[in-house]
Amino acid sequence: MNNHYGMIMAGGIGSRFWPESTTDMPKQFLDLLGTGKSFIQQTFERLNKLIPAGQIYLLTNERYRKLIKEQLPQISDTQIIAEPVMRNTAPAILYAAKKIYKLNPGANLLIAPSDHYIADEDKFIANVQTAFKATARKNILMTLGIIPHSPNTGYGYIQYDNTTENHIKKVLKFTEKPDLDTAIKFLNAGNYLWNAGIFIWRASVILDAFQKYLPGMFAKMSTGDALYNTDKEAAFIRENFPQLQNISIDYGILEKADNVYVLPAKFVWNDLGAWNAVYEQLKQTGKDNVTINSNLLADNSQGNLIKTNGKNVVLKDLRDYIVVDSKDTLMIIPRKDDQKVKEYARTISNK
Repeated sequence: MNNHYGMIMAGGIGSRFWPESTTDMPKQFLDLLGTGKSFIQQTFERLNKLIPAGQIYLLTNERYRKLIKEQLPQISDTQIIAEPVMRNTAPAILYAAKKIYKLNPGANLLIAPSDHYIADEDKFIANVQTAFKATARKNILMTLGIIPHSPNTGYGYIQYDNTTENHIKKVLKFTEKPDLDTAIKFLNAGNYLWNAGIFIWRASVILDAFQKYLPGMFAKMSTGDALYNTDKEAAFIRENFPQLQNISIDYGILEKADNVYVLPAKFVWNDLGAWNAVYEQLKQTGKDNVTINSNLLADNSQGNLIKTNGKNVVLKDLRDYIVVDSKDTLMIIPRKDDQKVKEYARTISNK
């Protein structure tokens, strides 16, 4: 039996990519890079290089079940683990671990976000294989950390023990998004990594951690042990899942556990958290302006990101702007203000 299982986290809304990303069609279901495939399709194909398609599960909100079936028709209904309400990553991971453990007590799990950009996929697979081998042998919780190339304040950081020559490092501390001075100190220290939210562990080991660090949540979900993977599971989840604590796996488990390890990753990664990150990723083609599904005529205009649904766009004397033309909204803002998009979306929706 293949003990490798994948869990793709696909329940977010992606409001920083408004007006393209909406509650009904969030970021993970969009092709924001113009590749011809959505983020979730790319993530599924990436995991499928190592994990059988029938052993890749989608953790999402009930409202996105239809979208997942449309974009990933190769999966079965039983592979969609749908939450009736949003409750952050810890409850979702516990729910999935319960289901998969009942199917295969020896299951070794890879948990990955559905909406990140990863280049060098062969290196990604090699890193995951290294982690799988480690978690198969030892009762440890593992994460893949990204070697930082700048003092980025938008990511969480992982401090690791650099006194050992082992390529798998013991985690000393998790730190949420720091201010710039702190991020610079982390970069200079040399033993900090960006937290990419990619985790590897055996189902049995993470369930033990839930029992130890989130006992109330574990007990509540354990009352349904006989019902998982049966026709009575959905009713149990509808009744009990909304009662679970809204907490991330980082806060709930990883920051408390003493058996957490990290592997410094070798692949190129970007969480593409906002429009400017898309510009930075795509500008590597060497062009002054980045276009997605657009035919651009630029007159003295540089440093812009333009995304339309196939339109001709003329720009004159415009520098460092984001231009996004979606179905019912046109947004034109300076690239430096891309973090305000969430606020704009909220304001428009309230009008």
